[in-house]
Amino acid sequence: MTQLEEALGTPFDVGPQVPAPKPLVIVISGPSGVGKDSVIKRLQEVRKEIHFVVTATSRQKRPGEVHGVDYYFVSKEEFEEMIDKNELLEHALVYGDYKGIPKKQVRDCLAKGKDVVLRVDVQGAATVRSILGSNAVFIYIVAESEFALVKRLIERKTESMEKLVVRVATARDELKRLEEFDYAVVNSDGQLERSVNAICGIIDAEKSRVIQKLASI
Repeated sequence: MTQLEEALGTPFDVGPQVPAPKPLVIVISGPSGVGKDSVIKRLQEVRKEIHFVVTATSRQKRPGEVHGVDYYFVSKEEFEEMIDKNELLEHALVYGDYKGIPKKQVRDCLAKGKDVVLRVDVQGAATVRSILGSNAVFIYIVAESEFALVKRLIERKTESMEKLVVRVATARDELKRLEEFDYAVVNSDGQLERSVNAICGIIDAEKSRVIQKLASI
Protein backbone atom coordinates (compact mmCIF):
# COMPACT_ATOMS: atom_id res chain seq x y z
CA MET A 1 0.00 0.00 0.00
CA THR A 2 2.75 2.43 0.99
CA GLN A 3 4.69 1.66 -2.19
CA LEU A 4 1.63 2.42 -4.31
CA GLU A 5 1.11 5.73 -2.51
CA GLU A 6 4.75 6.62 -3.08
CA ALA A 7 4.48 5.69 -6.74
CA LEU A 8 1.37 7.84 -7.16
CA GLY A 9 2.84 10.70 -5.17
CA THR A 10 -0.17 11.07 -2.84
CA PRO A 11 -1.70 9.04 0.00
CA PHE A 12 -4.97 7.22 -0.54
CA ASP A 13 -8.06 9.17 0.50
CA VAL A 14 -10.00 7.25 3.15
CA GLY A 15 -13.07 9.50 2.94
CA PRO A 16 -16.28 8.78 0.99
CA GLN A 17 -15.99 9.03 -2.80
CA VAL A 18 -19.40 10.61 -3.22
CA PRO A 19 -21.00 13.39 -1.14
CA ALA A 20 -23.70 12.57 1.39
CA PRO A 21 -27.21 12.52 -0.13
CA LYS A 22 -29.19 15.74 0.10
CA PRO A 23 -32.56 15.69 1.93
CA LEU A 24 -35.47 14.95 -0.39
CA VAL A 25 -38.95 16.42 -0.63
CA ILE A 26 -41.19 13.50 -1.64
CA VAL A 27 -44.66 14.46 -2.86
CA ILE A 28 -47.27 11.69 -2.70
CA SER A 29 -50.62 12.16 -4.40
CA GLY A 30 -53.50 10.11 -5.74
CA PRO A 31 -57.30 10.00 -5.89
CA SER A 32 -59.62 9.57 -2.90
CA GLY A 33 -59.95 5.92 -1.91
CA VAL A 34 -56.69 4.75 -3.46
CA GLY A 35 -55.15 4.05 -0.04
CA LYS A 36 -52.73 6.97 0.36
CA ASP A 37 -53.17 7.04 4.13
CA SER A 38 -52.46 3.31 4.48
CA VAL A 39 -49.40 3.56 2.24
CA ILE A 40 -48.03 6.54 4.13
CA LYS A 41 -48.71 4.97 7.53
CA ARG A 42 -46.77 1.83 6.53
CA LEU A 43 -44.00 3.94 4.99
CA GLN A 44 -43.70 5.72 8.34
CA GLU A 45 -43.16 2.37 10.03
CA VAL A 46 -40.40 1.20 7.69
CA ARG A 47 -38.69 4.56 7.16
CA LYS A 48 -38.68 6.12 10.62
CA GLU A 49 -35.99 8.62 9.65
CA ILE A 50 -38.33 10.40 7.23
CA HIS A 51 -40.53 13.26 8.44
CA PHE A 52 -44.14 13.07 7.31
CA VAL A 53 -45.65 16.53 7.23
CA VAL A 54 -49.00 16.76 8.99
CA THR A 55 -51.46 18.55 6.72
CA ALA A 56 -53.73 21.26 8.08
CA THR A 57 -57.41 20.93 7.17
CA SER A 58 -60.70 22.62 7.95
CA ARG A 59 -62.76 19.45 7.54
CA GLN A 60 -64.25 17.54 10.46
CA LYS A 61 -62.39 14.62 12.00
CA ARG A 62 -63.40 11.15 10.85
CA PRO A 63 -63.75 8.31 13.36
CA GLY A 64 -60.32 7.17 14.56
CA GLU A 65 -58.42 10.23 13.32
CA VAL A 66 -56.14 12.05 15.79
CA HIS A 67 -55.44 15.79 15.79
CA GLY A 68 -51.76 16.48 15.15
CA VAL A 69 -51.17 12.96 13.86
CA ASP A 70 -53.50 12.44 10.90
CA TYR A 71 -54.17 16.15 10.32
CA TYR A 72 -54.14 19.47 12.11
CA PHE A 73 -57.86 20.11 12.36
CA VAL A 74 -58.62 23.83 12.39
CA SER A 75 -61.65 26.00 11.68
CA LYS A 76 -62.12 27.69 8.31
CA GLU A 77 -61.43 31.02 9.99
CA GLU A 78 -58.13 29.74 11.44
CA PHE A 79 -57.14 28.30 8.08
CA GLU A 80 -57.87 31.54 6.27
CA GLU A 81 -55.70 33.36 8.81
CA MET A 82 -52.84 30.95 7.96
CA ILE A 83 -53.34 31.81 4.28
CA ASP A 84 -53.26 35.56 5.02
CA LYS A 85 -49.99 35.15 6.97
CA ASN A 86 -48.39 33.16 4.10
CA GLU A 87 -47.73 30.22 6.44
CA LEU A 88 -48.61 27.53 3.88
CA LEU A 89 -46.48 26.00 1.15
CA GLU A 90 -49.64 25.16 -0.76
CA HIS A 91 -53.34 25.08 -0.02
CA ALA A 92 -56.54 24.24 -1.82
CA LEU A 93 -60.27 24.08 -1.33
CA VAL A 94 -61.12 20.38 -1.70
CA TYR A 95 -64.74 19.19 -1.65
CA GLY A 96 -65.68 22.33 0.29
CA ASP A 97 -62.89 22.13 2.87
CA TYR A 98 -59.39 23.62 3.02
CA LYS A 99 -56.21 21.54 3.05
CA GLY A 100 -52.66 22.87 3.17
CA ILE A 101 -49.00 22.20 3.98
CA PRO A 102 -47.41 24.33 6.76
CA LYS A 103 -44.11 25.79 5.53
CA LYS A 104 -42.36 25.70 8.90
CA GLN A 105 -42.49 21.91 9.19
CA VAL A 106 -40.83 21.50 5.81
CA ARG A 107 -38.16 24.14 6.39
CA ASP A 108 -37.21 22.84 9.84
CA CYS A 109 -36.79 19.26 8.61
CA LEU A 110 -34.78 20.14 5.52
CA ALA A 111 -32.50 22.27 7.69
CA LYS A 112 -31.85 19.17 9.85
CA GLY A 113 -31.05 17.09 6.77
CA LYS A 114 -34.26 15.03 7.00
CA ASP A 115 -36.26 13.78 4.04
CA VAL A 116 -39.80 15.13 3.98
CA VAL A 117 -42.98 13.49 2.67
CA LEU A 118 -45.89 15.69 1.59
CA ARG A 119 -49.37 14.22 1.08
CA VAL A 120 -51.26 16.44 -1.35
CA ASP A 121 -53.91 16.27 -4.06
CA VAL A 122 -53.06 16.77 -7.73
CA GLN A 123 -53.73 20.50 -7.52
CA GLY A 124 -51.39 20.76 -4.52
CA ALA A 125 -48.71 18.76 -6.30
CA ALA A 126 -48.86 21.21 -9.19
CA THR A 127 -48.39 24.11 -6.77
CA VAL A 128 -45.39 22.43 -5.12
CA ARG A 129 -43.87 21.76 -8.55
CA SER A 130 -44.31 25.44 -9.45
CA ILE A 131 -42.24 26.29 -6.36
CA LEU A 132 -39.64 23.50 -6.31
CA GLY A 133 -39.58 22.47 -9.97
CA SER A 134 -37.56 19.29 -10.48
CA ASN A 135 -36.04 19.53 -6.99
CA ALA A 136 -38.75 17.33 -5.49
CA VAL A 137 -39.84 13.76 -6.22
CA PHE A 138 -43.47 13.41 -7.35
CA ILE A 139 -45.21 10.05 -6.89
CA TYR A 140 -48.79 9.32 -7.96
CA ILE A 141 -50.60 6.35 -6.41
CA VAL A 142 -53.24 4.63 -8.52
CA ALA A 143 -55.59 1.69 -8.01
CA GLU A 144 -55.35 -1.40 -10.19
CA SER A 145 -58.48 -0.26 -12.05
CA GLU A 146 -61.21 2.36 -11.92
CA PHE A 147 -63.67 -0.35 -10.88
CA ALA A 148 -61.45 -1.26 -7.90
CA LEU A 149 -61.19 2.39 -6.86
CA VAL A 150 -64.96 2.91 -6.97
CA LYS A 151 -65.49 -0.30 -4.98
CA ARG A 152 -63.18 1.00 -2.24
CA LEU A 153 -64.97 4.35 -2.12
CA ILE A 154 -68.35 2.63 -1.74
CA GLU A 155 -67.05 0.29 0.97
CA ARG A 156 -65.78 3.26 3.04
CA LYS A 157 -69.41 4.32 3.62
CA THR A 158 -68.31 7.88 4.40
CA GLU A 159 -69.89 9.75 1.47
CA SER A 160 -73.33 10.25 0.01
CA MET A 161 -74.06 9.28 -3.59
CA GLU A 162 -73.62 12.90 -4.64
CA LYS A 163 -70.15 13.06 -3.09
CA LEU A 164 -69.21 9.71 -4.63
CA VAL A 165 -70.09 11.05 -8.07
CA VAL A 166 -67.87 14.09 -7.45
CA ARG A 167 -64.95 11.97 -6.20
CA VAL A 168 -65.06 9.55 -9.14
CA ALA A 169 -65.34 12.39 -11.66
CA THR A 170 -62.40 14.13 -9.95
CA ALA A 171 -60.34 10.92 -10.04
CA ARG A 172 -60.93 10.66 -13.79
CA ASP A 173 -59.80 14.23 -14.35
CA GLU A 174 -56.73 13.80 -12.14
CA LEU A 175 -55.59 10.67 -13.97
CA LYS A 176 -55.30 12.77 -17.13
CA ARG A 177 -52.50 14.68 -15.38
CA LEU A 178 -50.42 11.59 -14.61
CA GLU A 179 -47.56 12.80 -16.80
CA GLU A 180 -47.00 15.69 -14.38
CA PHE A 181 -45.53 13.13 -11.94
CA ASP A 182 -42.16 11.38 -11.94
CA TYR A 183 -43.43 7.97 -10.85
CA ALA A 184 -46.70 6.00 -10.71
CA VAL A 185 -47.19 3.28 -8.08
CA VAL A 186 -50.10 0.85 -8.36
CA ASN A 187 -51.61 0.14 -4.94
CA SER A 188 -53.58 -3.04 -5.65
CA ASP A 189 -56.05 -4.36 -3.08
CA GLY A 190 -54.18 -6.51 -0.55
CA GLN A 191 -50.75 -5.51 -1.92
CA LEU A 192 -49.80 -2.77 0.54
CA GLU A 193 -46.29 -4.08 1.17
CA ARG A 194 -45.58 -4.22 -2.54
CA SER A 195 -46.69 -0.60 -2.95
CA VAL A 196 -44.58 0.59 -0.02
CA ASN A 197 -41.54 -1.35 -1.25
CA ALA A 198 -41.92 0.34 -4.63
CA ILE A 199 -41.87 3.78 -3.00
CA CYS A 200 -38.84 2.81 -0.89
CA GLY A 201 -37.09 1.77 -4.09
CA ILE A 202 -37.86 5.14 -5.65
CA ILE A 203 -36.45 6.96 -2.64
CA ASP A 204 -33.29 4.84 -2.63
CA ALA A 205 -32.79 5.40 -6.37
CA GLU A 206 -33.17 9.16 -5.95
CA LYS A 207 -30.62 9.08 -3.12
CA SER A 208 -28.15 7.41 -5.50
CA ARG A 209 -28.36 10.11 -8.17
CA VAL A 210 -25.00 11.56 -9.19
CA ILE A 211 -26.59 15.02 -9.43
CA GLN A 212 -28.72 15.41 -6.34
CA LYS A 213 -32.02 17.27 -6.09
CA LEU A 214 -31.77 20.25 -3.75
CA ALA A 215 -35.08 21.54 -2.42
CA SER A 216 -35.22 24.98 -0.82
CA ILE A 217 -38.27 26.74 0.58
